[in-house]
Amino acid sequence: MKILETLAKLCAVLAGVLLTVITLMTCVSLIGRNTTGWTIVGDFELSGAAAGAAIALFMPWCQYRRGNIIVDFFTTKASEATQGKMDRFGALMVGLAMALLAWRSAVGGLSAWQTQASSMMVGFPEWVVYAFIVPALSLAALIGIGQALFGFAADGAKA
Repeated sequence: MKILETLAKLCAVLAGVLLTVITLMTCVSLIGRNTTGWTIVGDFELSGAAAGAAIALFMPWCQYRRGNIIVDFFTTKASEATQGKMDRFGALMVGLAMALLAWRSAVGGLSAWQTQASSMMVGFPEWVVYAFIVPALSLAALIGIGQALFGFAADGAKA
């Protein structure tokens, strides 16, 4: 799980860099629009694409840290062993859901590549976003399935 943790951290850092870049781009565009009338064409398209990729890139770290929502209303009085089994089952379900999302995103990315789909304003190729999303979702799936099979890391946050 150590390698998965490292990869999850790298994904989170990349997501942070993407969000920083789109924040700076948006600031430049807004300042230019409100002062000189100059703006970055298609800034909203690039922001949307980067935000979508960043969300997916944060998923592996979120899963590793057990940051996904857990509803424990019905299990608060259950034994720790039962709660552990249910947490592992939940991790398996999240892992399988992420695997399904990764698979369908890969299909979408291949379709975007084949059709050369791009954004309307700047012609940004859509497959590039999928190139970030698919590995991140696959990593989140591996982490969830690994947690289900091998348990949770000792330093992982308790949800």
